[in-house]
Amino acid sequence: MEQLDIVKREVRVLTFDQYGTVVDMQAGLVEAATPFLKDKGWDGDPHRFVTWWRRTHFEDSMIDALVDRGHTPYRQIGHRAVSQVMDRAGIPHGPGVAEWLVGEIEKLKPFPDVLETLARLKTRYKLVILSNGDRDMLEAAKPHIGFDFDATISVEEAGYFKPHWRTYAKTAEILGVDRSSIMHVANHAFDCIGAKAYGNRAAFIDRRRRPYGQSPHQPDVIVKDFAELAHVLV
Repeated sequence: MEQLDIVKREVRVLTFDQYGTVVDMQAGLVEAATPFLKDKGWDGDPHRFVTWWRRTHFEDSMIDALVDRGHTPYRQIGHRAVSQVMDRAGIPHGPGVAEWLVGEIEKLKPFPDVLETLARLKTRYKLVILSNGDRDMLEAAKPHIGFDFDATISVEEAGYFKPHWRTYAKTAEILGVDRSSIMHVANHAFDCIGAKAYGNRAAFIDRRRRPYGQSPHQPDVIVKDFAELAHVLV
């Protein structure tokens, strides 16, 4: 409890991962992909298709950051990932299909407990989106989320996907605050690990009930959902 009191006293800004933390990416993309897959005559599980898609995208974005030969836009990596998964599943697809599916990411809705929690958190903290998404994708998503964040930052500003340290460093620079006064909130352990390794605080939203792992960069807070996050931090 003493450590948590220190964290609450020092933290001034909460940065939030958007895809999978603020918005329900898995459920939203399954809903969008299901009629498309049915129309194509694919008899597989749409949930599995979306999981393949998201894993492929994640792997490709990590490769992009590690190769370090210039930042590839999130949307472009998404198009490649969807096309690769459709090829893997044996689904015929013409021009524009991958683009349409990736475009559905911009329309994703927040988890049910997010908006009320954000309103509570805003009474005490500055709230900021820090996302791997492209600037224009994040801008297009704002009406679908329905909450006025204090700032929205894309990793385009740093030129590296999270969890590269430069994304968290650029965020602190843009916001003009010390790294230790930022708490990054994410549903993904890799994102929390990146934030902690740089010197941010971190809150892990364990919606999926999965072990965080034995990383030396443990989060300051582990909660089951946003409602519990507000209970802990406000």
